Amino acid sequence: MNPLLKVIQLYKNETQLIKKAANNHRDAQHTLYEMHAPKMLSVCRYYIKDVHQAEEVMLNGFFKVFTQLKTFKAEGSFEGWIRRIMIRESISFFRKKKRLEFSADNMEIYEEPINYSNTEFEVDEIQLLIDKLPEGYRMVFNMYAIEGYKHSEIAEIFSIAESTSKSQLFKARKLLQQQIKQLNKASNGTNKI
Repeated sequence: MNPLLKVIQLYKNETQLIKKAANNHRDAQHTLYEMHAPKMLSVCRYYIKDVHQAEEVMLNGFFKVFTQLKTFKAEGSFEGWIRRIMIRESISFFRKKKRLEFSADNMEIYEEPINYSNTEFEVDEIQLLIDKLPEGYRMVFNMYAIEGYKHSEIAEIFSIAESTSKSQLFKARKLLQQQIKQLNKASNGTNKI
């Protein structure tokens, strides 16, 4: 069978799978889970350092997906709908643990371009750099830079001021830039670790 036809066939069947899964058809739920779990685990992983905790959050997220499936109106992509649930579950994880803090340091906020021109890193290396960010920085960075949320949306989700969201993003970018400079120096042999 042509692999392209298989992808097209799966895409066309997703609407039917969603309908069956909404009616508690276990095989349809399992198929949807198999289709989306790898990507959703990486979404949870953006926010949660520990892969086992990220997996637990993802599983809780899928439980919500399947219990709320009848509310999916097919106005956007199904994957996007699941993704939003996973992000909310990740944020909820930190709220339950009372681990989410936003730095209140007053720092001048201005957009400073980050020069990545001589930077060649693997995705795993970038993820490790993001993981090193303080929780508040990492959450805002992921939501803004990766997920495309606006500062006003982030502020509403976290019940913080919009300026706090902007400040967290600025600080996250600054720290990432410093970490990238250190890695570049180390990889060029000018800095021994």
